[in-house]
Amino acid sequence: MATILARSVPLIESLAKRNCVKLLGATNPSTCTQNSQPTRNLNVQEHVSYTLLKEAGIPVPNFGVAKNKAEAKEIAKKLNVKDIVLKAQVLAGGRGKGAFKGGLKGRVRMVFTPEEAEEFAGQMIGDFLITKQTGAKGRICNSVMVAERKFPRKEYYFAVMMERAFAGPVLIASSQGGVNIEEVAAENPQAILYEPINITEGLKKEQALAMAEKVGLGDKKEQTADMLMRLYDLFVKKDALLIEVNPYAEDQSGSYFCLDAKMRFDDNADFRQKELFALRDWSQEDSKEVEAAKYQLNYIALDGDIGCMVNGAGLAMATMDIIKLHGGEPANFLDVGGGATAQAVKEAFKIITSDPKVYALMVNIFGGIMRCDVIAEGIIAAAKELDLKIPIICRLQGTNVDDAKILIASSGMKICQWTIWTRRLAWPSSCRRLLDWLVPQARCQL
Repeated sequence: MATILARSVPLIESLAKRNCVKLLGATNPSTCTQNSQPTRNLNVQEHVSYTLLKEAGIPVPNFGVAKNKAEAKEIAKKLNVKDIVLKAQVLAGGRGKGAFKGGLKGRVRMVFTPEEAEEFAGQMIGDFLITKQTGAKGRICNSVMVAERKFPRKEYYFAVMMERAFAGPVLIASSQGGVNIEEVAAENPQAILYEPINITEGLKKEQALAMAEKVGLGDKKEQTADMLMRLYDLFVKKDALLIEVNPYAEDQSGSYFCLDAKMRFDDNADFRQKELFALRDWSQEDSKEVEAAKYQLNYIALDGDIGCMVNGAGLAMATMDIIKLHGGEPANFLDVGGGATAQAVKEAFKIITSDPKVYALMVNIFGGIMRCDVIAEGIIAAAKELDLKIPIICRLQGTNVDDAKILIASSGMKICQWTIWTRRLAWPSSCRRLLDWLVPQARCQL
């Protein structure tokens, strides 16, 4: 099942790709070719990450999750500490610098009493947090994590991630962890350390010990190595793509804790990670992507004005490239897959055309497993039910293509080439340039 889109490439992934030739001693830059294909993987809320770390035997502060202000007060009482931190559970980067629509600044609040926890949790829950990643619409906060506050003396960064540049998992670490890790990586890439992991052998104890030494934790290398081994074990058992701990910190007592964590999981593993994928927070996703997931459609909203419906990720990417090549901007990535039904195709049209920016629709189907007549039935049903006024450029080739042409010809729809051509003048220039090329190429029009 399609899951939440990783909308921004994490800093450390980008950094690894930029530096992989040097790091791996490669001589051919092609070994670092980036994969620009849209991906959608499961991201989980921070409290889920805390729970998984705790279950793996990795130390985290005491915490609880509140869905209303009364629960926040009760959790704060049970923690029985004077210093408490509230963290709004919203899947968006830049949360510390964000603001709620109601006026509250930041998604993290330090409080000292259960009453304060109740007050600020009440302002967070049910409101929309706005950050650079969410846009003006913001993203709703449905829960708040109430945790024991720690006062770190020294902060470190550790992550295990699957990285194409290393052809497998890699352990990443830095002695300069904390909220400014982005600036550190940009200004001083040498502060970021990499240790490729042989996926058939796993992370070795000597690798973990060596990394602990390199970041300056030599006096705690056994403890740190044990944490890293557990982190990698969790990474493998949960089919993770990324487990990032930032910071891993020492408090005043000399104890070490994971104070913040980010995790991402392989979407293809949902069949064997049922419990984990059941924790998916649908409220944090684009409503169109949520609807697409119900019909097993791989949909990702983009910023253009030409809707795309294609079967197969490779053909979808090629179609988007063609649109870009001829001056257009794709409005979405949508792969109907090989087993789509006419109903799924109709729903795909509904999702695409629900975007008010879409001025034209490109259907590009190569029928192998996917039958062209099924696609045609879905297109006809959608066009009739939705009373579509936008032009549709439809290219069908492959299995049952002749049946598809008969269905389209007998559908009674009379939108012809000249209609598409004359209407184009009212559209944005990107659509006009694309259709100047597309219309003569079209094999079938609705």
